[in-house]
Amino acid sequence: MRPVLLIPGIHNSGPGHWQSLWEAAHPGVARVPQRDWDQPDCGEWAAGIDAAVRECAEPPVLVAHSLGCLALARWCEMATRSVQAVLLVAVPDPAGPRFPAQARGFQPPAGTLGARTAVLVSSGDDPYSSPAYSEACALRWQAEHIRLPAAGHINAESGLAHWPAGWALVERLRG
Repeated sequence: MRPVLLIPGIHNSGPGHWQSLWEAAHPGVARVPQRDWDQPDCGEWAAGIDAAVRECAEPPVLVAHSLGCLALARWCEMATRSVQAVLLVAVPDPAGPRFPAQARGFQPPAGTLGARTAVLVSSGDDPYSSPAYSEACALRWQAEHIRLPAAGHINAESGLAHWPAGWALVERLRG
């Protein structure tokens, strides 16, 4: 079974977050560990992604949420290892008014994600992003763009629980 690596955002994903629920419910799903979830460093987070990918026996599917999306995009810019696909959920806008001050340096790369299959999921009422920013990221990264009309930041507070539609995307990307 193809591995799935979860890349949470700042403060990690709590017990009610779909990432945590997927990790507990599905075999072959693991979280990429980070040294510090509360004072993130983009280069360090990208290195953590690289280490986790290196440990996989076959190219994994990478599933990032929020700030994890920006770390994943940075990793794609420097990566030499292949992955099956990437799923980016709720990409935050570093220039947005609610972007965490301690997350400076999480600017998205100007280029694409390389020759990787990519899907970006956004919400029309995400407090950390805008529909225009999400669309710009999807275009720049050549990602299929799935727009949810009103799911907030697509996190535990969004009431998605196990988020079956999201897991269906993972299964599709697993191949």
